[in-house]
Amino acid sequence: MKQSIYFILFFFGNIALTQAQADKNSEVYETLKANDSLIFERAFNNCELQHLDDLIADDFEFYHDKGGLINSKEAFIKTMKEGICKSNRTHKSTRALVGELEVFLLYNNGTLYGALQKGVHKFFETTNKTKVAGSTAQFSHLWILENNNWYLKRVLSFDHQMKQQ
Repeated sequence: MKQSIYFILFFFGNIALTQAQADKNSEVYETLKANDSLIFERAFNNCELQHLDDLIADDFEFYHDKGGLINSKEAFIKTMKEGICKSNRTHKSTRALVGELEVFLLYNNGTLYGALQKGVHKFFETTNKTKVAGSTAQFSHLWILENNNWYLKRVLSFDHQMKQQ
């Protein structure tokens, strides 16, 4: 009898988990994938930091397992301007998504209010036109939907490792 109960909980529990992930063709998935591209391809990789103003929540928090905590939108944009996107840097970091993003919708009494986006990304370092692999890390982004706009509210960037890929 115990085995039957465990099987039912395992089976139906997994169905609930798989249904919680947003369909890759859904509007929410496509929107957050596009936002990920604006943040990383445009802002991080190409230093077009104006995209951050429209996407980052005012009470933004960024938790990094190697770099610590950044606890405001202003501090994050300042870090980008004075770090990765500083004009006289002799090297440049870039990011590439590894695999597919996963998006899990968040509801409050049946109303969509947010989404958790997670994935893996790899970083590269370019010095004197020589590009070398950097770390690979996992990330989780908490997006909040306010007035039909998505804002990145919390970021967890963790498990940074130097892997060969």
